[in-house]
Amino acid sequence: MNKTAQLKRYKKILLIDDDKVDTYISNRIIKSASLAEDIVLKANVPDALTYLISLSDKPEQLPEIIFLDLGMPGMDGFDFLNEFNLLKDIIKTKCKIVVLTNSQHPDQEGNKNFKNNPFIRKIISKPLTVEALEKI
Repeated sequence: MNKTAQLKRYKKILLIDDDKVDTYISNRIIKSASLAEDIVLKANVPDALTYLISLSDKPEQLPEIIFLDLGMPGMDGFDFLNEFNLLKDIIKTKCKIVVLTNSQHPDQEGNKNFKNNPFIRKIISKPLTVEALEKI
């Protein structure tokens, strides 16, 4: 059995990343792994939050996984996490967050914030790989 067949398939994934190269790589890896039927790309936190809020009355359309880059100009990944906590419960229940970081030691990146955040499933170093997806 090939490795991608072992991955759980989701209806929708939201990828929040301002870096075009990282977005391209992550998008290609998610597609090649057939991880989701639909991948929504947002280049900044305000657009991502607006998108999630627009679906708060349509929980079946919410993404099940959010891949979140930490380092973005303006509002960053930490700001997203703070704002996410204020969203409707249906959004917080349906969406699980996977943090993407450039850090070589992702578990140490803001570890105090992450260990206490119930919405974060995993912290992964960039670039995203199929092997990393298997660990989610």
